[in-house]
Amino acid sequence: MISSNQDLGKSNQNKKDTIELEGKVIENLPNAIFRVQLDSGQTVLGHLAGKMRVNMIRVLPGDRVVIEMTPYDLTKGRITRRMR
Repeated sequence: MISSNQDLGKSNQNKKDTIELEGKVIENLPNAIFRVQLDSGQTVLGHLAGKMRVNMIRVLPGDRVVIEMTPYDLTKGRITRRMR
């Protein structure tokens, strides 16, 4: 009998396991991927979150964004918010 989510292959990662950082978009790449320079100076790749795609929120170079990253891979993240 399988009783836990881990045995089913489902992820146990919660939203609280993510790291939210602010940065500036420096380059557009294909397929809604952007190169983002964080406030710390590190450069990461970020893709648009689903809500931003559905609501057709435009992100351009020079925009400030909030990027959500997992502690397991600090080179990629998900862009969740565009700052004004």
